[in-house]
Amino acid sequence: MIKLFDTIKNIFSIEELRDRIINTVFFLIIFRLGSFVVLPGIDPSKLQQSTGGIFGLLDTFLGGAFSNASIFALGIMPYISASIVVQLLGVALPYFQKLQKDGDSGRKKMTQITRYLTIVICLFQSTAYISGTIPAEAILVQNKFLFTISSLVILTSGTIFCMWLGEKITDKGIGNGISMLIMIGIISRFPG
Repeated sequence: MIKLFDTIKNIFSIEELRDRIINTVFFLIIFRLGSFVVLPGIDPSKLQQSTGGIFGLLDTFLGGAFSNASIFALGIMPYISASIVVQLLGVALPYFQKLQKDGDSGRKKMTQITRYLTIVICLFQSTAYISGTIPAEAILVQNKFLFTISSLVILTSGTIFCMWLGEKITDKGIGNGISMLIMIGIISRFPG
């Protein structure tokens, strides 16, 4: 046990490693706090808690943000979907095959395409989320059109922010940021 404490003490004695750990924890706390911020115009007490099926699984990956109708309700999943689509296009289309072989410049271009595709996927998923999973009695506003448009913008912005957090964790923290966000979402559901 003493050896464990010595190892932890040694980890925090290295300034760069200490800064990376602190940055990672800070970004993960921001991610978790965002999963409790409910979309404007929704009464959280009237939301149905999804406990099973595909929505329950998705809620597990997102750390409860899906069932809370939070600003991070879609989490990082649209980015993962876009990433998979771009990788599959790399097998099917010559343009993407060329980008994969171009090295750093091709990878930057594929990352840019993935980000744009994330926005498109996010718009579709947020529309389905708003119309399919949020019960009508939970929506407090009278103008459903403005509520839908504002929620589309907020959910898309939330996903883009999660994507940014993942990239910041990768750059200034420890490990793969996207994987860390998924992991912290799953871990946060363990006590329940």
